[in-house]
Amino acid sequence: MERGGILIIGGGNAGISLAARLIRDGARDVTLAAPQPVHRYKPLLNYVGAGEATMADLERPMADVVPDGCTWVRDAVEAVDPAALTVRTRGGRTLSCSTLVLCPGLVEDWDATPGLQQAYADGWAASTYVPGSAPQVWPRLSSLRQGSVVFTVPPEPASCSPTALKPLLMACDHWQRTGVLADLHVTLVLPAATGTGVREADRVLEAALADYGVEVLRDARIESVDWDVHALTVATPTGRRVLHDVAFAHAVPHYRAPGWIADAGLASRPAPGLVDVDPETLRARRHDSIWAIGDAADLATRPSGGALRKQVDVLSRNLAAVRSGRELTRYDGYTVMPITVSRRKLMLNEVDRDGRASPSVPFVDPFTPRRWAWLFDRYVLPQVYFRRILRGKV
Repeated sequence: MERGGILIIGGGNAGISLAARLIRDGARDVTLAAPQPVHRYKPLLNYVGAGEATMADLERPMADVVPDGCTWVRDAVEAVDPAALTVRTRGGRTLSCSTLVLCPGLVEDWDATPGLQQAYADGWAASTYVPGSAPQVWPRLSSLRQGSVVFTVPPEPASCSPTALKPLLMACDHWQRTGVLADLHVTLVLPAATGTGVREADRVLEAALADYGVEVLRDARIESVDWDVHALTVATPTGRRVLHDVAFAHAVPHYRAPGWIADAGLASRPAPGLVDVDPETLRARRHDSIWAIGDAADLATRPSGGALRKQVDVLSRNLAAVRSGRELTRYDGYTVMPITVSRRKLMLNEVDRDGRASPSVPFVDPFTPRRWAWLFDRYVLPQVYFRRILRGKV
C-alpha cells in the first residue's frame, strides 16, 4: 500500500490548480491521481466550435502542467474506501492518504440519449463539449446554407451548461453576416425555461435569440436519436416532437459523476452521483477527511472555471484551518457563465449561489455584452490559466 498525505483525484483545472496552490502554501506530501496524458483548457473548446481557436491553443501535455513537488499517479481511480481513506486504481495500486480531495469531473452518459453516440460517429452530430468532436463543429456549421440545425443545452449536471449557447450565437451571427440565416431553421432545445435562470442575463439572451429567429423549445430535452434518418425526438411539456431531416445537431450529451462515487456511499443521490458535501465549506457531510470541488461536487451552484478559482482558494484555506484548529472559510457559490451574444461580444454573467450579481470588477455590470469581455475571455484568460491559475498563483 502506497501512503501519502493529501491525495487529489482528478487532473483537470480543479486538481492541478489545487495541487499547485497547496504546494505553494507549504504542503510537502501531495499526490495527484489522473490518467490522461493531455490537459485541456476546456472553455476554449467553444471557440474551436466557432472557428476562433484550434485544439493546439488549449492542449498541453499533462507532464507540463503537473506542479513540481507533486507525485503524479498516472492511473484512473476504480474504487474508494472512505472509512479507510484508501483508493484503488484501475492498474491495481492501492493509495492511502490522510486527506482525500475528489475533483474527477463528469463523464458522458451516452445511454441517457439512445442513438446520439451513433449520430456522432455518423458525423451529423457533434459538440464542443466532447473534445474529440469539437474540431468537426465549425466546418459543419460554416458550410450550412439551408435546412434544419439543432443546438442543445445539457441538463444539470454539466460543466457550465449555459456556455453551450456560445456556438449557437456565434454561428447565428456568422450566418446573419453571410446572408444565409433566413434559409436556415435554427432550433434550440433548453432543459429549463430560460438559458441561465438569471433574470438579467436571460433578458439579453432572449433578445439575441429573437433577433436571430431561433425557435426555442423550453423545458425540453432530446429523448432519442434516429441517427440513420437524421431525426431527433424531443420531449417537451406538451408531448413528444420529432425534428426531421436535421442537417446538423450540436447536441451535447448528458453527464453524470463517475460511478465509484456513489458506489463508495459518497453521493448525495445515486443519480447523477455528485459528491455530498457542505456547499459552503466543501467538506463531505459524513467524512471529515474527504473534500470535493468542481463539476462532480454537489455545491448548489453552476460549475465553471471562475467558480473553481474561488473553490480552490476556499479549500486550500480550509485544509490549513483544519490543521491549526481555526474556523473554516465559507464559499458563497460564486460562478461565472460567459456567453457570447455575437462573434465579438460577450457577457460575463458573474453571480453568487442565489443568482445575485457578483462582479469581479466593481461597478461593472456583468450582464452587459462587451467587446473587451470577449477579448479577455478568448485571449487573456487562457494565458492567465496556463501561466498563473495552474501554478496556484490565482
